[in-house]
Formats: sequence, structure tokens, C-alpha cells
Amino acid sequence: MRDVMGAIKDKASQSKAAILSKLSASASAASSSPYSLHLTLLRATTHDPFAPPPQKHLANLLSFGNSSRATASAAVESLMDRLQTTHDSAVAIKCLLAVHHVIKYGSFILQDQLAVYPAAGGRNYLNLSNFRDDSTPLAWELSSWVRWYAQYVENLLLTSRLLGFFLGSNSCTVDKEKEEDRVSALMNAELVRETESLVSLMEEICRRPVSLDLDGNRLMMEILGLVGEDQICAMNETIVRVNEFDERLSCLSLCDSVELLSALKRSEECEGRLLAVPNVKSDLVNGFWRLIKETVVKAAKVKEEEGNGKLVVAKRRHSLSESARFGDRDIRPSDSVRFPSGRPVSFGY
Repeated sequence: MRDVMGAIKDKASQSKAAILSKLSASASAASSSPYSLHLTLLRATTHDPFAPPPQKHLANLLSFGNSSRATASAAVESLMDRLQTTHDSAVAIKCLLAVHHVIKYGSFILQDQLAVYPAAGGRNYLNLSNFRDDSTPLAWELSSWVRWYAQYVENLLLTSRLLGFFLGSNSCTVDKEKEEDRVSALMNAELVRETESLVSLMEEICRRPVSLDLDGNRLMMEILGLVGEDQICAMNETIVRVNEFDERLSCLSLCDSVELLSALKRSEECEGRLLAVPNVKSDLVNGFWRLIKETVVKAAKVKEEEGNGKLVVAKRRHSLSESARFGDRDIRPSDSVRFPSGRPVSFGY
């Protein structure tokens, strides 16, 4: 009965929006009118808890990012308003799916407008931690997926903001060599922050609900498909940063080595809990975990040596006189400075 009522409500809302769209704008401008946007949004976020939005409706929604910035802003605002005002779990999760599509397939203008959510000092439109739909047992169970998916999309936006591009976006395909060059130019602290953010995203994937029976639910399978693609991108970006750390281990500070080791150990806990992504070779996944484990061992050794070294230096300084310490300040031809890339540069006379 709830599904029937939802279908009737969708039909009535869409019919009303279609009539208003025709009356409010000429045929040449109808595609960008407010009523046309409302109709497109209604068609992409129906009350059906099993069927994903048709691709043509999602494509129509994304097309509002192909014109002016004002139109793109209106599209994002309408999408967020529907997300915040609905009490239906199916509508809410389809709104989040539409947001995810903006991240992956939207134009630069549309993505730029989305990037302000959540904005510092403003309302967090993705904060759905209190979302509850108790109309049916299925809706109640689906509510847990709404809360998780909102948290995941927010985490994805925050990670993308830190990286400087939308992770997994088709419009922001990052050249591997250019990305490696950018990463090699980062300071150690920045590299640690990016690595921690990528690990946090993978941890969020591991927190997905497991109670819902996904057999036959094409909506949930499409969502997990998109998340799985993000997961592979996150793993690839993590590999780039871990390889860079491997070049820098000998010049990491104790603080950086501790934070790196913590992040890598957190990522190790995700093994066996991430999504099994189709069409991804197992040796690639196994190679990722092997790299993480090897770097954990190396980072732990560096951390131990760094800690012991600081203790030795402290004892030595305590025992030396001021005159003896002054003599140690002379620069010798063999002295070198190690840059973040791990390549030493010697100073000569």
C-alpha cells in the first residue's frame, strides 16, 4: 500500500510540475525554467525504494550545470532542499545518489556549486545523522543507509577538497605522472594529512550497514557500484602517497612518522572489510595490502630509531660543555641536507 501511495504521489507531483513548466516558459527556455528543474528533480527522486533513477533523468538533472552559474546554483539548492525536507527514505537516498552523480559526472560549474556544501560557518546540508523513516520495516532499515550514505558523501567531499580535485570524477581525471609530481612537492605534514583523509574515506566504506537484504534491490547495488569505483580511486591515490613516503622515511620527523604509522595501521584494519569490486584483478588488491604492510614495518623501524636517536642526543647534550657543543656547529664537506623527495644534496666548499 505504501508503494502504491508513493507511486500515486510521484505521478501527481510530476503532472503538476509538468503543467506549470509548460505554462511558465516558452519552448525555447523551458529546459532552464524553475518548474522544469523541479520536474526533473521529481523524476530523479521518486518514492520507489528498489529502482534507481533512470539515467536519462539523472542526465537531465546534470544538464543544468551546462549553462550559467546561477542555473547550476539553483539546481544544487533545489536538490539539497529536497534532501533536507523529505521524510521518505527512498527519496532521501536518491537525492544522495544524485549528489554522488554530480561529484562523478557533473560539469565543473555544477561541482563548484556543490563544493560549498558543507560550507564553513554555514549549514551542513548532508548532516542526516538523525534521519528516521519508520513508516515500514523496509523504510526503517533503509534509513540506516541514508545516514551512512550522507556521511560517506560528506567525507568524499572533504577528501576531494583536501586533494584539490573531486576523487573519482570523470571530469577531473588526474594524469598519473602529474599527480606524482604534485605529491612529491608536498611537505611531509601535507602528505600525512592527505593520506589520513584517504584512509578515513576507506574506513567510512567499511562502516556501511550490513543488515539490508540487497538481493534484487537495484537501487542499493547502483550506490555500492559508485562507492566501489571511489574505493579503487582512493586506493590508487593512497599508493601514490605511500610510495612517496617510502622515499622520505629516512628524513621524517618523529611526529610525522608517528602520524603516518597510525594512518597506515588504520588502513590495515580495512583489509577484508572493503567492497569486493567486480572486474578488479585480485593481484592488484593484494599488491596494495602488501605495500601497506611493508611500509608499516619500515615506518615502525624509523619511528623506533628516531625515538632512540632523540634520547641519545638529549643525553649527549646534557654531558657536553658549551665549548664542545660550539665545535660541533662547524659545517663539514660531508654534511648534506635531505629534501622531502629523499634525495640528499651535499654542500661543498
